Amino acid sequence: MSEALDLHLSAEQRELYDDTRRLGVDTLRPISDAGTPGRVNRPLVLALATHGLLGRLFAGGEIKAIELCLIREALARSCPEAESAFAIQGLGATPLLQSASASVRDEWIPLVTVGKAVAAFALTEPEAGSDVRAMSLAAEPDGDGYRLTGEKLWISNAPDADIYTVFARGPEGITAFAVAGDSDNLGGEHRTMVAEHPIGSLAFDGVHVPGANVLGEPGAGFKVAMRTLDLFRPSVGAFAIGMARHALEIAVGYSRERETFGKPLKDHQAVAHRLADISARVEAARLLVHQAAAAHDAGIHDPALAAMSKLVATEIAQEAVDAAVQFHGASGLERGHPLEHLYRDVRAPRIYEGASEIQREIIARRMFA
Repeated sequence: MSEALDLHLSAEQRELYDDTRRLGVDTLRPISDAGTPGRVNRPLVLALATHGLLGRLFAGGEIKAIELCLIREALARSCPEAESAFAIQGLGATPLLQSASASVRDEWIPLVTVGKAVAAFALTEPEAGSDVRAMSLAAEPDGDGYRLTGEKLWISNAPDADIYTVFARGPEGITAFAVAGDSDNLGGEHRTMVAEHPIGSLAFDGVHVPGANVLGEPGAGFKVAMRTLDLFRPSVGAFAIGMARHALEIAVGYSRERETFGKPLKDHQAVAHRLADISARVEAARLLVHQAAAAHDAGIHDPALAAMSKLVATEIAQEAVDAAVQFHGASGLERGHPLEHLYRDVRAPRIYEGASEIQREIIARRMFA
């Protein structure tokens, strides 16, 4: 990548990116490799805290979106599992930091910040994915609080998280709650995905939640969710860009070494031009992601710009990884190969936090407004 493309970043921001990437390679990747696939890697969460990354999320106020993007891209290039652990810890606990009562915030944020508590963001349901307003998890008033009954599905870190931000439909509308993972009548199970990601379902069988655990006001849950997602959505694009850049690095290195028909792959115009085209589009997507993050940090609410950044970055990342696998041939799909890992990891970002089709709808609405 040309250094000119980072002129908009401060020296401190460039240092944050470089230090995070080195941390991912030297420290976090070995811890990740020692974990159990598909389960929460608590030593990895603790390492993220020990080296100050979780402190950037929760200590000293809200993190800047551009810093969030730089951390997620750097981790995605060096240790995708650490990136996932970092991002889900942020998604799960940011609503507590922003909207919880002092008692709930003081109980959980310190534990999350030092890596002693694992957080999760419980929004999706079997019939409510892209259409958040279709959720049916019920919040019935019960004395000084509520009882939650229903299901959540495709929840990262479930059912092993210690604290959940849960969204349910009550008399006032969608309401957000802080729900402890060891609450009575709360169950769940692990789900197995293509990517070895900790994810599962939650079953609420009349789980009692004190009124003090409401985040924000009753009926304000949609605002709580959107405030968090507005911060994190550009950084999903950054995560995708990190995977795309890693795939390009692998493909370029392989194209120098691999010979076919008497010459290196890089000397075949079809290969070189394909990689050049993807490289240009990855860099363009990266700048769009940073622009969306800068808008957020400047207090500009621009859902269409955030949607563009996520859409373009996740789509080109899928293309970059696919092209890298194509140039490697069968070896790129061998279990354990870095590209095989990326091939599984890169698919989900086009779905979660708003599928590509939803991002196009947001963009189109602004175009025709």
